[in-house]
Amino acid sequence: MRYFFTASLVVASLAGHIYGHRQAAPSPHDEGRVSYQRKSLGFGPEHPHAVFRSSQYQIKTNGFTPGDASMDPFEVAGRFVEDVLMSEYPLDSAFRFRSDSYTDKNTGVSHFYVRQLINGLEVTDGDMNINIKDGMVISYGNSFYNGPIPDPFTNPSAASSPLQKSCDQVIQTLKTFRRPPVVDSEQVIMGQVPASDDSTHMLEHIAESTCSLIPLPESFASDDMADFRPALLAFMMNATPDPKVASDILSNFESHKEAMEVTPTNHFTPGETTMTFTVGNVPDAVSPVKAKLAYTQILNEAGDNTELHLVWKFEVEMQDNWYETSVSASAPHNIISVVDWASDAYAPIPKKPQVPVASYSVFKWGVNDPECGNRTLEKENFDALASPVGWHSVPFSNDPSLKGVRLRTKDFYRNTSTTWGNNVFAQENWEGQNAFINNYRPDAGDSKEFHFEYDPQETDKSGALDEAQAYINATVAQLFYTTNLVHDLYYRYGFDEVSGNFQQYNFGRGGAENDAVIANAQDGSGFNNANFMTPPDGQNGRMRMYLWNTALPYRDGDLEAGIVIHELSHGLSTRLTGGPANSGCLGWGESGGMGEGWGDFLATTIRSSKVYSDFAMGSWAANRANGIRNYPYSLDEEINPSTYKTLDKPGYWGVHAVGEVWAEILWVVSQGLIKKHGFSTELFPPTPLEDGTVPTGDFYRTDKKGPLVPKHGNSLMVQLVLNGMKLQACRPSFFDARDAIIQADQVLTGGENFCTLWDGFAARGLGVDATVVNRTPWGGGIRTNGYTKPIACEEPETPKEPKSPKHKAL
Repeated sequence: MRYFFTASLVVASLAGHIYGHRQAAPSPHDEGRVSYQRKSLGFGPEHPHAVFRSSQYQIKTNGFTPGDASMDPFEVAGRFVEDVLMSEYPLDSAFRFRSDSYTDKNTGVSHFYVRQLINGLEVTDGDMNINIKDGMVISYGNSFYNGPIPDPFTNPSAASSPLQKSCDQVIQTLKTFRRPPVVDSEQVIMGQVPASDDSTHMLEHIAESTCSLIPLPESFASDDMADFRPALLAFMMNATPDPKVASDILSNFESHKEAMEVTPTNHFTPGETTMTFTVGNVPDAVSPVKAKLAYTQILNEAGDNTELHLVWKFEVEMQDNWYETSVSASAPHNIISVVDWASDAYAPIPKKPQVPVASYSVFKWGVNDPECGNRTLEKENFDALASPVGWHSVPFSNDPSLKGVRLRTKDFYRNTSTTWGNNVFAQENWEGQNAFINNYRPDAGDSKEFHFEYDPQETDKSGALDEAQAYINATVAQLFYTTNLVHDLYYRYGFDEVSGNFQQYNFGRGGAENDAVIANAQDGSGFNNANFMTPPDGQNGRMRMYLWNTALPYRDGDLEAGIVIHELSHGLSTRLTGGPANSGCLGWGESGGMGEGWGDFLATTIRSSKVYSDFAMGSWAANRANGIRNYPYSLDEEINPSTYKTLDKPGYWGVHAVGEVWAEILWVVSQGLIKKHGFSTELFPPTPLEDGTVPTGDFYRTDKKGPLVPKHGNSLMVQLVLNGMKLQACRPSFFDARDAIIQADQVLTGGENFCTLWDGFAARGLGVDATVVNRTPWGGGIRTNGYTKPIACEEPETPKEPKSPKHKAL
């Protein structure tokens, strides 16, 4: 067989995104806040040959269709990939199973992640995800390269950037728009300006950031493909938000190249198929860069398929970004793709430590912001499944603050009285730096009563920052409380250790650990923003929350639950899509937009109640009734007219605008399920029993054997959305994500909601006849709304009753 794997890893384990890309320029009185626009790159080639197949009629193999439920799913997956390769791909193509493959405990679906290998090197965007249940391949996504194999260590031609054609289109479109008037800095909220200027603003943002990449001077390029330093500097020159750093790289190119400290990393196991390197002294990087040689697919001249290009793949952590990028290994070292990360056996439940349960004075779960309710006293949520030892305990061996410290204790857990635990480390970050361990966080003492005052008073601009910082204890306690509840909620819906959740210690349940969320409150690097960086499983997620200078007193984004939930949902969708060890699946276009949309949808669902209401995002923090999106989320098409076709508008080329459309579609679909199944006032499943089993209560259906099925429409929709993320392919389109949700219902309920789901998708143009052609690296293209549902869901015409015959009088 032509594949490589570490069987023990696979069997044992049977994983950034940005809320706003622009920051408002701070007031002269806001000392310590950096005055700049946060830069974020995200683009890559289209893959016209990529597919997601979720119908048995579409899953075609070379005569092999396993149907034996007793067959090892790993064997099924291996045979399936072998079969696909033999029938569709060059003989020299091989593959390896990634070690982050796993089986979902609730649904019984095994999710396998496969990476293509050619000439012994990874194809960075040659991905296959295979979903198996009861011995059957129920769906798969595939972007394997299927063209001719190039000679080793050669490039057929200089790779052009996939952006050029699209950038020409952006620049041409800009000429048809007037330039927007100068807007006061405090109107620039989360990457938006007044609605009349949205389209021009977005186009200018693309033209100014992504379309103005600086080419590397010919004299600096290297003819030696083994020397990746020029390629890395070419990327850093474009990635840095500081023009002085970019200028210095150009002016002192050789000095920077020679100063780099390159260290090879050899791997004993076959999990890594090629040598990797770590690189120190890289300008504007905050930690050593990871580098390895690989292939990337680029569109051919005809634009109907891809060809392979040899690249250096880099992982670069910067102050405000965490990039995964592919840069051509040959001159002129063009940037081919870039994603900004800024988604075992079950162990017995360990005994929780004998410590007091913490309490917090907070805006409780469901109260979105200070205008929606008052603060109340809430208790630490001991969930025996999601957080077995509570929120304030972490093993000594997994505590980053004790790294290198010689311990003199036999205790396993360290119990803390601060906002420091297994799921999240929460603290202030007034300096806006990456360091967090020694930052300030409130200490509630032995009582663990996090009861802190929050009563900000109106001040003039000069005292506004001090006034906000005076309530840092309440702010950090709120951020810690909300983040832990989001962790626990998502865990109960299936975002667990093997699927890549964020925990320092995984309780022997599999997955990579030491990756709790680093949650920074009142981040000092800017205003009016929030962001979340999601590296692969086993590396800490990092969330930055900001103050908003949109009102006096300043408003604190940490206190608006919708913003916090949106950010944490980036970690959810990035780790679940394409597997926990692959953070490059939601980087741009429709897939990047859905990363934003899932966050909006889940935040809106969590705050909703039994009495229907429309909701806007970020209203309180931004001090705008309609929030920071173009429209509130609403069933009323006059309030929110978004359809699939809306993505064609120039102002919808950015991921946030794309995400609005996806979130609106999900909102409409969800309301259809609620109409059918009713509404649960409690989104949390029942508390587990002492033995770890989960009672059905009024939450789960009792007429279903097998997977636990939420009985109400809103809880069922959350479950289907998360299960759909696990099923869908890397770099999914709207169509792929739609089909994955529909298949998730097939797995969970046997397809009972097939037509209800299609009704919702078709209502906003995502029916079976929806189409798109000529997509760009940002998701542009020409779309056609489709309002047609599958034949099985079309209502039959009511036959007309025959008219009674007229009788003639005799």
